[in-house]
Amino acid sequence: MKIAQVAPLYESVPPRCYGGTERVVSYLTEELVRMGHEVTLFASGDSVTKAELVEACPEALRLNGKCVDPLAHHVLMLERVVSSARRFDIIHFHIDYLHFPLTRRLDVPSVTTLHGRLDVADYKPLFSEFRDIPLVSISYSQRTPLSFANWQATVYHGLPRDLYSQGDGSGGYLAFIGRLSPEKRPDRAIKIALRSGMPLKIAAKVDRVDTEYFREMVKPLLKESGVEYIGEIGEKEKQKFLAEAYALLFPIDWPEPFGLVMIEAMACGTPVVAWRNGSVPEVIDHGLTGYVVDSIDEAVDAVEKVEGLDRKKIRKTFEERFSSERMARQYVEIYEKLVHREKTPPLFAIQG
Repeated sequence: MKIAQVAPLYESVPPRCYGGTERVVSYLTEELVRMGHEVTLFASGDSVTKAELVEACPEALRLNGKCVDPLAHHVLMLERVVSSARRFDIIHFHIDYLHFPLTRRLDVPSVTTLHGRLDVADYKPLFSEFRDIPLVSISYSQRTPLSFANWQATVYHGLPRDLYSQGDGSGGYLAFIGRLSPEKRPDRAIKIALRSGMPLKIAAKVDRVDTEYFREMVKPLLKESGVEYIGEIGEKEKQKFLAEAYALLFPIDWPEPFGLVMIEAMACGTPVVAWRNGSVPEVIDHGLTGYVVDSIDEAVDAVEKVEGLDRKKIRKTFEERFSSERMARQYVEIYEKLVHREKTPPLFAIQG
């Protein structure tokens, strides 16, 4: 198949550091190429891929200090996608809803994976208008606020099987990775570690919008004994960071659409202690790959029980449920269904 992948421009594909959506787009794109499909990736010019790369801007926007209006670059990219649309059998968008008015008017099939939270009141009238746009959710929990939308399937994220290898947790520390933001609750992670009497390593970035939260709620806690803030890390550092961790703490306080770091930890055989929010109960097999908790007390108890989990079984579960190969196969099934639907005339078409 001739497939277009349209990525956000905030990070390169794959990202140099933090970036969940762009990372998933990269894994999917490379797997589709490996499967023999003809793939074109619309992304920032500093992206690295075996697919044909169409540069939408010279470099990723988050690390570009000259970028004032990210929307301008996305609109320009959409013009390039639309102008070449007939080259493709299907176009797969990962840029939220920005393209909806355009794809409605294209005669080329498309599908949109929504990567963010959907419990936003502003979305209901928007998605009610665009009920015809085919959508994919990344968890069943994510789609709940917009259950009426045109959902084609739920496709869980996947990672290449050889991206990470199983570790032994020999570092003896608890790990927190991601963003230092109110919804990720690093303050909870610190409290859990202190009550468990275990060291905590925090590998995370601070976005501009989270600066006040970091300064007032998190920074004072970083002075506690055993708490180490190592900053934002890239793909190369993640293997060691996660594989040597005793457990990953994922104490979120929001309806997480998926939570890529959970399966990154599982790929290293590392158990996950996670709050019962959003996709967590779908991703974590309670008592097998980690524990799903509802309070600090339950989290502390879970940390004590983590030692009894089998890291080999955690790794095996990752391979069975969350590989990029499985993810790509599911998407190809969706592509084929939508392309077939586009080519099939209505059963009761009026003959001229």
